[in-house]
Amino acid sequence: MKTTIAAFLPYASQAQIAPTLDALKACPLIGDITLLCTGSEVKEYEGLRTVAVDSLTSTATIKKIAELSGDATYILYHTSFDTLIPGYLSIERIARLMADSKASMAYADSWTIDAEGKRSNSPVIDYQFGSLRDDFCFGPMLVFNGADFRKAAAEIDEEYTAAGLYDLRLRLSRIAPIVHINEYLYTEEIQPKEESGEAIFSYVDPKNRGVQIEMEKACTAHLKAIGGYLEPKFDKIEFNESNFPVEASVIIPVRNRVRTIRDAIKSVLSQKTDFDFNLIIVDNGSTDGTTEAIDEFGSDPRVIHIIPERADLGIGGCWNMAAHHPQCGKFAVQLDSDDIYSDENTLSKIVKAFYEQQCGMVVGTYKLTDIDLNTIPPGIIDHREWTPENGRNNALRINGLGAPRAFYTPMLREIGVPNTSYGEDYALGLAFSRHHQIGRIYDVLYFCRRWEDNSDHALDIVKTNANNLYKDRIRTWELEARCALKK
Repeated sequence: MKTTIAAFLPYASQAQIAPTLDALKACPLIGDITLLCTGSEVKEYEGLRTVAVDSLTSTATIKKIAELSGDATYILYHTSFDTLIPGYLSIERIARLMADSKASMAYADSWTIDAEGKRSNSPVIDYQFGSLRDDFCFGPMLVFNGADFRKAAAEIDEEYTAAGLYDLRLRLSRIAPIVHINEYLYTEEIQPKEESGEAIFSYVDPKNRGVQIEMEKACTAHLKAIGGYLEPKFDKIEFNESNFPVEASVIIPVRNRVRTIRDAIKSVLSQKTDFDFNLIIVDNGSTDGTTEAIDEFGSDPRVIHIIPERADLGIGGCWNMAAHHPQCGKFAVQLDSDDIYSDENTLSKIVKAFYEQQCGMVVGTYKLTDIDLNTIPPGIIDHREWTPENGRNNALRINGLGAPRAFYTPMLREIGVPNTSYGEDYALGLAFSRHHQIGRIYDVLYFCRRWEDNSDHALDIVKTNANNLYKDRIRTWELEARCALKK
């Protein structure tokens, strides 16, 4: 049987689409080409089929593509209004690798040419069992096994406006592998706004609550299908261990934060509580005066200054050292060295939440500010996508659980913190939520200050990909553990 590829391309303007069409028409594997119009009118283009769609991500669009693909062996779907330029013989390469790997879907690394003509590489990461993020970056060119696409589309039983494409790829992952071809197989030329379709296509804000609900629904259905869904039934916590010197310990891992550490310490020591607390600072090899700044507070017996002798500790390792310190309290409460609590009642609110909500971990709400505490967009981050009924399932879809975080120390010691400096808090949240409820506080508990020396400031693509790959791996481990609970 002859291999054919049906191509589906968003159509905004002739300038945007013409180079893509020229490149695809030169490939003998390309059969039908369909142009997708999201504006109020369907434009004609040199006799090609043009079809009106509501969006590029809706269930209706996915079903329309399935219908129009006929019996094509593969389906190429370009999900961007920029200009796609396939590499030399790259379409043939993708088809061959899809046949060899029996993939339901394939995607590849690419080049990007910005509006100023600068070329840069856009590598993506491998898809895995736990790659459940709805914002997983595949790049804009997706190639599907036609039969698998049509099978998955036929089984769709929900109509989504924003989550249709997400729902499809989750379904495809249950049929056959989703394969990353780590070769640079195409170029994406960024178009001016008037040529890229932005003026005629209203992109959905991913933070919109309606979008979040759709994505959560699709992910929850997938978890149920693969045996990874957890019912809202939680183990009870007694909080009966009493051999702690204080009720709560605030833990600050720090390295070279002389500009901000004094503010963080002062915000802790100003807390008003009806219980005893202390502050454990793990000073992880500072060389900029941070150590001396911490020593300025040495006369306060509540301040415990730890300087590790070992040099292999990430943020998670510092947390482990503090949590296992004999002066650590019953509850271990997070504060980053860049940040400050919003007022003197934060610690009391957190400890109260443990008892009232019977939870092993508490997550609060924070406000993004600059170094001078001026609010910066998007302002308050409350992670309301966490619900008591479905939060621990939805946690596998989102990329973080919020802050500040606090833990029941016996459980924290038992689970342990990954010795990394990224994703360690997320790993803890997933592990805690496997058996226990996570408590939530929707008051703003601290100000998260963004400035030029933040650890997550201006990350390059290599570091961003490494971070995302690690978080997906965390999800994979957790999802495997949850699926095993059902066996």
